[in-house]
Amino acid sequence: MTIQSFGESSGYLSESRRKITYFSNSYVLGLTVVAGIGGLLFGYDTGVISGALLYIRDEFEEVDRSSFLQETIVSMALVGAMIGAAAGGWFSDAFGRKKATLSADVVFALGAIVMAAAPNPYVLIVGRFFVGLGVGIASITAPVYIAEAAPSEIRGGLVSTNVLMITGGQFLSYLVNLAFTEVPGTWRWMLGVSGLPAIIQFFLMLFLPESPRWLYMKKEKSDAVAVLSKIYDPFRLEEEIDQLAAALEEEGQRKTRVSYLDVIRIKPLRLAFLAGAGMQAFQQFTGINTVMYYSPTIVQMAGFQSNQLALLLSLIVAFMNALGTVLGIYLIDHFGRRKLALSSLFGVTISLIILAMAFLLQPSDSVTGVYGWLAVLGLALYIAFFAPGMGPVPWTVNSEIYPEAYRGLCGGMSATVNWISNLIVAQSFLSIAEATGVGPTFLILAGIAVAAFIFVAVFIPETKGLSFEEVERIWQERAKGNRGVGDVPDKREPLL
Repeated sequence: MTIQSFGESSGYLSESRRKITYFSNSYVLGLTVVAGIGGLLFGYDTGVISGALLYIRDEFEEVDRSSFLQETIVSMALVGAMIGAAAGGWFSDAFGRKKATLSADVVFALGAIVMAAAPNPYVLIVGRFFVGLGVGIASITAPVYIAEAAPSEIRGGLVSTNVLMITGGQFLSYLVNLAFTEVPGTWRWMLGVSGLPAIIQFFLMLFLPESPRWLYMKKEKSDAVAVLSKIYDPFRLEEEIDQLAAALEEEGQRKTRVSYLDVIRIKPLRLAFLAGAGMQAFQQFTGINTVMYYSPTIVQMAGFQSNQLALLLSLIVAFMNALGTVLGIYLIDHFGRRKLALSSLFGVTISLIILAMAFLLQPSDSVTGVYGWLAVLGLALYIAFFAPGMGPVPWTVNSEIYPEAYRGLCGGMSATVNWISNLIVAQSFLSIAEATGVGPTFLILAGIAVAAFIFVAVFIPETKGLSFEEVERIWQERAKGNRGVGDVPDKREPLL
């Protein structure tokens, strides 16, 4: 049965689904925005360090002399994020998405205070680690919380709102960077104010409910129904409860203890994880955080030496990132996850080639000229293609492809892959650029983008508009090897 025929045979359900829009339920939208502040923390931390690093180098001579120390200041947050994502997946499954989010806020705020007060680069690195822990936890709990509260028809767009908050946080960080360029203690203000969104989210989150699906699977059915009744009309509510009841019954027939080894042993789960983790790895290895962490540095490499001008040009890049994500929110539930990722990767490849050519063709003794502006154009095109597709798609796909019992666990493992990949890129970009040149470095990223295109074309199914249970059946069919990408299997067939 194809996706289209399923929709045609759904009777009342197909009619009700067409009536659901992003703004039709203010309660769901409120949950999404508050949970999405976790994405704002993620984005702000990603963007702010790129500008702060320019002034940290000015204050600490040992940082200015060492590319390795600069990379460590940037990437220590990623080490923390790796640990936070791995622990956050387990924590959110065991204690709930809400408690995990509250914990992330506390840890992030603590890290922001340590960074702002750091007397030397090494205390700063400790603060970066704590901030990373908070970001890592938030990176898994925010999209899962949103996905589990969202109707399936608009789930992609609402989860992508979390990515909009990430890109919005990056844009905000560049605004803050510019605002503090003439203020004493420049970088301390840049890094310290990052704790404010965490504090705001903590207090707002106290008034929000736990994820209804998590509550139901933990057999707190009355609380789950109370939350779901604020999301769905009575007819749709009954169907959602029936689906949750069936899922709970199936979970009861499985092993009661969820194990990391299950991800290796159970073939449908293994296929889902490989797809999700692959998307997360390629998101980073195609260079997005090379651009976001080092965009002012890249601009200076292209010949624009002024710190303020480098930050201003980077602000334009960050604005395009946020604007592109808004487009992605619309496209992801209309165009589909798979097509959006493929078109995004095609454009990313072309943009990286333009960036590489700008540096390869620029004379070594050249000051800013046509090739410097060509590099800025390449950065802008890269963001324009990346932001609507490979920005939101990996997070959306990972929030919806895993069975309920494994959603936090696999989501955390996949997010950890993202942060490990992010760490590798952040810790190696400057060193590789020094060893091989900036142009060849961008050519390497272009080659990876081609590999990512092939991976998506071969391994990623279309999940647009499907329920969690329908997505789960896709992997069951893939494991059997008897259905194509995007097909919805017969509802009578068993799940994992």
